[in-house]
Amino acid sequence: MARFKHLVAVSAALATLGTLAACGPDAGKNGAHGGVFTTIDANNPITPGAPMNPYNANGNSFLSYNTMYLGFDKKNPLDPNDAFPGLAKSWDTKGDSLIVHLQDDAKWSDGTPVTLDDLKLSMALGFGKSSAAVGARGLTEGLNVASVEKAGDNAYAFKQVPGTKNLTFTKQVLGQVIVNAKVYGKIVPADIWDTIHASQQFDKSKAKEAEAATAKLTEISKRVAAFAPPKDVSAGPFAVRKINPGSVILDKNKYFYDADRITPNQVVVRHYSGNEQVWGFMKNGELDAAPFTAMPENILKQVEARGYKRTESVSYVQAALAFNQSRAPYDKKEVRQGLAYLMDREAVTKVGQPVGGKAAGAPTGMVGAMTDTWLPKDQSAALEPYAHDTAKAEELFTQAGLKKKGGKWYLANGKQWKITLQTVNGFSDWISASTVIANQLTKAGIDTKPQLSADFGKYQTDMADEKFDVGWWLTAVGSTARGNFQRLYGDSNGFTANGDKVTHSDKKGSGNWMHGPVRVTVDGKSINPGELTAQLAALDNEAAKPVIQQLAKATDQEVPVIPIWDYTNVRFYNEKNFTKFPQDGQDELLSNFPGMWMAQGYVKPNKK
Repeated sequence: MARFKHLVAVSAALATLGTLAACGPDAGKNGAHGGVFTTIDANNPITPGAPMNPYNANGNSFLSYNTMYLGFDKKNPLDPNDAFPGLAKSWDTKGDSLIVHLQDDAKWSDGTPVTLDDLKLSMALGFGKSSAAVGARGLTEGLNVASVEKAGDNAYAFKQVPGTKNLTFTKQVLGQVIVNAKVYGKIVPADIWDTIHASQQFDKSKAKEAEAATAKLTEISKRVAAFAPPKDVSAGPFAVRKINPGSVILDKNKYFYDADRITPNQVVVRHYSGNEQVWGFMKNGELDAAPFTAMPENILKQVEARGYKRTESVSYVQAALAFNQSRAPYDKKEVRQGLAYLMDREAVTKVGQPVGGKAAGAPTGMVGAMTDTWLPKDQSAALEPYAHDTAKAEELFTQAGLKKKGGKWYLANGKQWKITLQTVNGFSDWISASTVIANQLTKAGIDTKPQLSADFGKYQTDMADEKFDVGWWLTAVGSTARGNFQRLYGDSNGFTANGDKVTHSDKKGSGNWMHGPVRVTVDGKSINPGELTAQLAALDNEAAKPVIQQLAKATDQEVPVIPIWDYTNVRFYNEKNFTKFPQDGQDELLSNFPGMWMAQGYVKPNKK
């Protein structure tokens, strides 16, 4: 899972909201400027002492404020390459190259222009970070840039690795952090592109050379991640001036390419330790805008009483329960299906996520909006939604060899079936929902108790080490079907894509903690879900549809996870200081961040 502290931008990305005038955002050229915009960053709770480095796992960098992309993803499920302008004002493709036209006055906060050197280094660092194993695997899953060259006045050509076909190449390039070569170049070897090219070998005779190059890139990435820049040199609308334990202060970058549109003089990003603290900020009226924050209805009423309004948009994230299928009884699909029938997901959602969630439908590996996008109505109607049905659950448990005695369920080996449901401290929605699920299952004869991991980092480590039989997992992450199914049929299930081929490992320590089957039978045909998932990287929409439909049907049948709710992308804003925020229905904007909105002409001072 991502680094967000469950103020999930629930798509891995989040934003904030406001009021939009009928005529749309003004250009800001002649408008009033000034004021302090106060918010929190769902991706960064602020780590005192951490560097101002976007490559550091806990780095104090803030996307759309001081950290910039070439383009900001619109989360369009039918076109993953669709994006808003960032440092790039436009782009087009020519053969195997993406031609990017930079903003006319793209500059760093020290007044120097963004150059070819900056772009080349940023792509090199992006390649090194794009995948746990760079090399061939990065060619279909990550950033497969072979070179970056000048292509005219303020234009640059990003060329794909020869012999590869990555239909999301534009998305990958536009979505890379752009850093200053004068700052980061001194810690990167001058021959880094030679190393990258060596890692991109397809020739088996050069496998050792590619492996050595990949190892070298991994070491470079570690060095880059540990680097602490002495000063924030930003290409965004703001630059960090001061980092405190409780907040970060960012001042307006007067050299930003669209500085006249940026009306706040300063942004203050507040530190938070959990949902409750964010509730407190809003109950005190301290934030101008806040991203999605899980909260019960009574807190929502208190927040609204302080003048906060909410907007909603589609979210591409789902909260689910996942299983270690190497452990009995979860190795039997009848048991997983039975549990899906046994849980009343409507009741769980009403308690766990009443503000920003909708009870999930059939387990397809995708949220409902994505399922509706990719599956024809007749197939969607034929899926099993696993609506609450205790009798059906008991029938399936019996088929799996379980027995019920004295109101309790027993495993085939005679031991009583007990569940420890693992969740995470600070994730208020998961914690509340776990209590409801535990009550439902215990009442049905499966003694269940929730158990908390101290923090999310520990939770992820322990999950990878297979310490849990049943735990919460974010699924359906992102607006691409490929990304959705990767959560189920990727590394966590032992599948590793190598170019156009997929290998599978079930060994302990391989990262495979789900241990699902390598092959499943769907409509009488044996399929490998890992292979089908990898194929999606190189398929256009029409070719992808039947593959997505197969994977959805397999997921519905095998139930590797039980989806509990689809998140709704709820944002909060208060117009006391600023107005003209994106509104309901502006899903593309709301999937992004306030700094990006400001560059689009939104977020203006409230003159009242």
